[in-house]
Amino acid sequence: MNSTLKLWTQLGLGTALAGGLLAACGGEAGGEGATGEAGAPTAAATAGEGEGGSGEGESATAGGEGEGGVAVADAAKDPVAYGIALAVAEAHVVAARDAYAAGEKQAAGEMFAHPVSEVLLDMEPVFTKLGVADMGPLFMAASDAALAGKPVAEVNKAYDAIIAALRAAAAKAPKGDASTAKVQAGVIADMIERASAMYRQLPKNAEYEPYLDGYGFSRVAISTFAASGAGIKAENPALHTAITEAVALLKQAYPGAARPAKLPAEPGALSGASAKVMLAAGG
Repeated sequence: MNSTLKLWTQLGLGTALAGGLLAACGGEAGGEGATGEAGAPTAAATAGEGEGGSGEGESATAGGEGEGGVAVADAAKDPVAYGIALAVAEAHVVAARDAYAAGEKQAAGEMFAHPVSEVLLDMEPVFTKLGVADMGPLFMAASDAALAGKPVAEVNKAYDAIIAALRAAAAKAPKGDASTAKVQAGVIADMIERASAMYRQLPKNAEYEPYLDGYGFSRVAISTFAASGAGIKAENPALHTAITEAVALLKQAYPGAARPAKLPAEPGALSGASAKVMLAAGG
């Protein structure tokens, strides 16, 4: 597989074109299957290299997909897939921290715990191979603190411990041929698409969790872009422009951890912006 096509498949380009641009015409995010959390197209869902997909709540498949759409088999050797796995975990804890601050204690406690089953358990062989310490207890400690109604400062301290562990894990990422900027762009594109897919559900789903999931993905996309945007712009100005536009829409769509009474953005516009990011990343 040539490098451009491989990057496209890593970023789920085929799914984005079908479920992103076409979603602007009224399509909704899909159900569980070869998708990420609650229908988000993921890197391995469209990789075409034998990995099976799984949605939230499903066990890892023989092909190497973990819950939440993490491409476990690829993560052992591909820094983009590895970075996406860590980003999915980070998105959940960012959402949990902000939900707790907004008074959503139950949702926050559950969100802190989700990455243990959705990411960490399936990634355990990869983490062991790379020498990454077990992070599960940190996530569960944060969950317990939130569910127990501990002070915000205590929950934030537990959050900080998780982020420090995730950064340490990131430092042990597998090596690859892609530049740091290209790896970060792949992670950002994945987070944007996940946030977009969650948002497409919201007009027909009044539950809080899909919004909170999407909020977490959006915040990780935004923060990662803030840290790596200069490098991305230097390598691929068109991609930088596409991500800038998508990030602006994410900020509008997900203004905070509390779900707005009325959705402030058009789902189709966000889908189209995500597809443009993927096209620019593959060019």
